[in-house]
Amino acid sequence: MAYVEDSLDMPLRDVLAAMQERIQKRTTYFGVKAMKSPIDHWVYRELICEARPDFIVEIGNACGGSTLSLAHTCDLLGHGRVVAVDLSHAGIHESVRSHPRISFVEGDACSRFPEVMGIVDPGSKVLVIDDSSHTFANTLKVLWTYSPLLKVGDYFIVEDGICRHGLDVGPKPGPYEAVEAFVRENPDYAIDRDRESFLITWNPKGYLRRVF
Repeated sequence: MAYVEDSLDMPLRDVLAAMQERIQKRTTYFGVKAMKSPIDHWVYRELICEARPDFIVEIGNACGGSTLSLAHTCDLLGHGRVVAVDLSHAGIHESVRSHPRISFVEGDACSRFPEVMGIVDPGSKVLVIDDSSHTFANTLKVLWTYSPLLKVGDYFIVEDGICRHGLDVGPKPGPYEAVEAFVRENPDYAIDRDRESFLITWNPKGYLRRVF
């Protein structure tokens, strides 16, 4: 294990790889596995506090650690609900499954979009977080399918643009390229790189804000 005082000259690429191993293998939230960058998750909390979304749609939940964290943030604010969307919720921890602010939608995110629309009240402020399949085609399809839910000022977070842009993992093209393709064709959205102010992020170009 490397320690910070011995690693001051370590290349950033090696720092990211060390962090990725920790995130993938040992990161938990309230005892529930949560494969998320804690740096980005802090940014999510700042954004939620500022924007006060009525609904947070999290696509891709795995064991549910990040889902539970989002629900706890809503608890602290006294506002908001989480809609958890994944192909299967068989691995969701019971503490997540029983949280009263979380609704579950099982199946392909795009094909189940009508069910999500049935949960999200019309006119609501919405935050969407996409952590589903990181292929270019799937990410772009999710962006086009879910972006109409958002109003001006709402955020759409596309995770793991770090694939092939900092970490040698995942598909190429992937989320990073899908975001670029999406904003080229959709002037309603702009990339907010101010949200990457810790420098280290797993979501480069992944913080999208609806501007029109």
